[in-house]
Amino acid sequence: MNTQDNTHGVTVSPQLDELSSTLMGDALDMLAEGETVGVLVAMQDARDKVECAAFADDGPDALLEGARSYVRSHRSAVRYAIAYEGAVGLEDGTYADALLLEFGERGRPSFSAYSLFEGRGAGDAFRWTDPAPAGEEEPLLG
Repeated sequence: MNTQDNTHGVTVSPQLDELSSTLMGDALDMLAEGETVGVLVAMQDARDKVECAAFADDGPDALLEGARSYVRSHRSAVRYAIAYEGAVGLEDGTYADALLLEFGERGRPSFSAYSLFEGRGAGDAFRWTDPAPAGEEEPLLG
């Protein structure tokens, strides 16, 4: 994952890069195996302890809002990443399946990224793109 957002010049810490890259990799592995991702959350505290959660069995918007509320409620978290399935509009006006990622650290800007994918459940034939920046997000940790 790119550790610098070139439009803002904000550097992502190595800890956040590792946390978000690991979560995205785990979610891509799930998609390759044909599993439903729902919304996945990974948070890390100041002692580098990682807590993970999965949200499922509701509509996509409710799952995402539940995950964001979950992050906001954890005062000990210093960084987080949220991964979920969605779609990204392409230049030709069509949409493509994507794994979306939101990530941030306390007191710093938060960002999003996406990776296009195809071949859900295809195992080794599953394909994905390198993560691409998708813009700045509302910080969840203040």
